[in-house]
Amino acid sequence: MKRVWENLVLPDPLQASQKRLRLNTPMASTTSPAAAPQRHVPMMLRALRHRNYRLFFIGQLISLTGTWMQNVAQGWLVLRLTDSPAMLGLVAAMSSLPILIFALPAGSLADRMSKQRLLLITQVVAMLLSITLAVLTLSGWIQVWHVLLLAMLLGTVNAFDGPVRQAFTVEMVGREDLLNAIALNSSIFNGARLIGPAMAGVVVALVGEGTAFALNAASFVFVLSSLLMMRLPPYQRPAGAGRAGQLRAGLNYIANEPRVRALLLLAGSISLFCFVHIPLLPVFARDVLGQGAMGLGMLSAASGLGALTAALILAQMSEQAPRGRLLTVAVLLYPAFMIAFTATRTFPIALALIACAGWAGVTTMALTNTLIQSIVPDELRGRVMSVFTLLLMGLSPMGGMVAGLIAELVGSAPLVVATSALIGWVLIGVNLLRAPFVRAL
Repeated sequence: MKRVWENLVLPDPLQASQKRLRLNTPMASTTSPAAAPQRHVPMMLRALRHRNYRLFFIGQLISLTGTWMQNVAQGWLVLRLTDSPAMLGLVAAMSSLPILIFALPAGSLADRMSKQRLLLITQVVAMLLSITLAVLTLSGWIQVWHVLLLAMLLGTVNAFDGPVRQAFTVEMVGREDLLNAIALNSSIFNGARLIGPAMAGVVVALVGEGTAFALNAASFVFVLSSLLMMRLPPYQRPAGAGRAGQLRAGLNYIANEPRVRALLLLAGSISLFCFVHIPLLPVFARDVLGQGAMGLGMLSAASGLGALTAALILAQMSEQAPRGRLLTVAVLLYPAFMIAFTATRTFPIALALIACAGWAGVTTMALTNTLIQSIVPDELRGRVMSVFTLLLMGLSPMGGMVAGLIAELVGSAPLVVATSALIGWVLIGVNLLRAPFVRAL
């Protein structure tokens, strides 16, 4: 299997000599460990010159496809078991609560331990949780409290996985291809977001949610294989302060760097108020648009198509591109698209609007990620990205939980999502007025 995998990732001609060099020469974290500068690749794929990143790219694409299958199937399962929008929001909140608690310490840990080893641990635990969910569902024993508990445990895994994954990118490609790699990371995530929900809709409609969970568990084999096959220099633990001191240094940096602070405020506003529709998509599919499980899959896939388009566009952008201006346009358009989505009752129009929202949302988050990582120094990367992860993965489900509870009380998910997006729109506008330099980044 290893030989087949090596062929898939196109091993570099100079691999042997590079390996000998690594054994004798310490390598900084910002140096690409296995680049092949002599290979000519398209501009938008230049990070794939690096062997370690090619392994990462393939493994993540397969694994994240399974993750999106599970997300869609889990939402449909909860709605089938409870018929409650509030419960959909509660499941999302249970997955985010550990992120709110552990994301910042996890960022400090990412700056003190081998990121490859940490990712191996998180992926093994996530696979075991998926296996548990599959067994419970296929056996017919599944209850909603099982889903809540497993969502909380998976959220704990993600609290550590997110900051480590963000900070690991530079170790695979070096600074010279970092921005392209971040865009390609978005393309992996959103390519899987396009394929996974569509597959989940078919699988759930034909054989049920349990099979979708089992397929997700199997997909972890590929990401674990890719991590084990990477060739990285021996890890050297950096000298520095203890965990508390490290975390304090990261927060002080954010407080005193206006560009990073403004970008994080934008990310927080859109995460808390404009992503609330995500856990409520099953309600929109079934109760608002009159669709079944396949319709839910199509909505998620349409959002993924727009997001993938955004990621591919960003991957082609040069270093001189006006990222700040594009970020400003996208972050203002996202709430507008979401408000329009809540107003339509025509399924094809809903697909088009959520695809446009997918483009704007990923353009916003990928550019925010890129700009932050281009500003922050390497020694603080894990801690700063842990704050970004907290805002993106922690606040969003909490907003979804509140939206679900209110939607159940007032009886209208579209009204709640539209109002929340409007609040986010106002906060985004205020932040841009207070930080006009964002447009010039």
